[in-house]
This record gives sequence, C-alpha cells and structure tokens, in this order.
Amino acid sequence: MNWSWLSSISQAWDVALYVVAATYLWTALCLFITAKKIDTPDTWFAWIPILNLILMCRVAGRPSWWAVLLFIPLVNIVVYLDIWMTIADARGHPSWLGIFMIVPVANLVILGILAFTPEL
Repeated sequence: MNWSWLSSISQAWDVALYVVAATYLWTALCLFITAKKIDTPDTWFAWIPILNLILMCRVAGRPSWWAVLLFIPLVNIVVYLDIWMTIADARGHPSWLGIFMIVPVANLVILGILAFTPEL
C-alpha cells in the first residue's frame, strides 16, 4: 500500500505550525513594544497566553477584568475593537485604525504600525 500521502499531510502540518508560531511571535513582539512605548507595567505579559489579553486591557486603560469579556462570543468582538481603537488612539494614531484588527492579515500590518511607527 502506498502511504506517501501521509508525508504531504505531515508537511502541511509543519508549515501550519511555523505560520502559527511566527504569527504569535510577531503579535507578542508588537504588543510588547507598544506597551513599552505607552509605559505600561508588566510588558512581559505580552509573551504569555491569557496574560497578553490582560496587558492589552491595561495598555488601553481598561480594567484587567475586561479580559474575561474577550471569551464571550459576540461581546468579544465589540470589546476587542474598543481595546484596539483605544490603543491606536493612545499611540497617537487615528482610532479607526483599530477597526482593522478584525481583518485577517491586515491586523498583522496594523500591529506593526502601532509598534514601530512614531506617534502622529
């Protein structure tokens, strides 16, 4: 029996794993730098799942318990947008920039803009 198709599936999983890991590292790095630029304490939270949600709330000036709202379906979309719009505003960028955080791939660009560009 020819099992060569298993090799293709394994390679696809490997690529997916690398993409997910690279995306997570990019997101954590950008959140870390953004939090540092806004002088938020505990910037190392950016590297740890769940704690990075608390850091996002802190950077936006929202209470830490708002991170719980990010686990409630539909509510999480509104809260996520509010948090990122506030973060964009805190960095001196237009708040509407935070709306693009719900658009796949564009959100990676927006993270870079918020982290690496100077305030406007």
